[in-house]
Amino acid sequence: MSDDQQEQGRHTVPRREIMDPKDMTKWQKSSAYMEIVSFVEQLSKSVEGKRTSSRYPISPHVQGICQLLDQAESWIAEFPPDTSASSRFGNRAFRQWVARLEEQALRLLCELLPEKWHSAADELAPYLTMAFGNATRIDYGSGHELSFAMWLLCLCKIGFLEPADSVAMVLVVFAQYLRLCQQLQRTYKLEPAGSHGVWGLDDYQFLPFYFGSAQFIGTPTTPAAGIDARLVAEQGGEYMYLQAIGFIMDMKNGPFFEHSRQLYDISGVARWEKVNQGLGKMYKAEVLGKFPVVQHLVFGALLAISPLCG
Repeated sequence: MSDDQQEQGRHTVPRREIMDPKDMTKWQKSSAYMEIVSFVEQLSKSVEGKRTSSRYPISPHVQGICQLLDQAESWIAEFPPDTSASSRFGNRAFRQWVARLEEQALRLLCELLPEKWHSAADELAPYLTMAFGNATRIDYGSGHELSFAMWLLCLCKIGFLEPADSVAMVLVVFAQYLRLCQQLQRTYKLEPAGSHGVWGLDDYQFLPFYFGSAQFIGTPTTPAAGIDARLVAEQGGEYMYLQAIGFIMDMKNGPFFEHSRQLYDISGVARWEKVNQGLGKMYKAEVLGKFPVVQHLVFGALLAISPLCG
């Protein structure tokens, strides 16, 4: 059997498998869980000590993903916020933006992928369409961010992205994804999905802080400086952590220690290595380990919820 024939027979439309809290054990013992943990840790490791402007390879495939995200961003102008009904959260024009993404997902993927990988498009599409928020609830949270990470992992598993792309996956692709999500949050006033309020790491994101803390490892910058408004303004373009902190500062009023207690407490840790290790553990516990966050994840042939062998 040829590689292309094997490729054709490998894919399936992914579906939900975590339907009940009792399914969490199955999830946390699955091959998909272990692969996701390993993938996120490897991405974090790849950007240790690297600024956004550092030298690293940016492949044509990475550039293609950026073009896909550019197209998605361009639709925001086509669906301006609906001003006929005012509310603090949840502008319903976001539903039009998501509908466009769902309509165009297969086309976008087939334009992105060489023909030999087109058979994977049906399996990849749900991870992409779920990565920017929920149209019914008009919300966004770390579960949607996780879906984007799973999409990147699937692109790695089919061979479209390679280990050499790791740094660019974080500092180019994920950084652009983060900016797009922030624009969606601003434009459509997305409700934080499952927010822990003042005691959560952040209303919307987690991975920018995990990846961003790795960027600071080995630098003279201290965690205390990570919430300094001047440094945020000066270096936000170089460090994902600072960019994410800057977004919070723009969106929230009042003292930082009041509205972002977890991040404020992190600023008191002595070393970025310890911050990074702690955030890695927290991601497994508070994102991957929480039923409300992972219940909507889908699984297919590339990321299977079947148990590990052995």
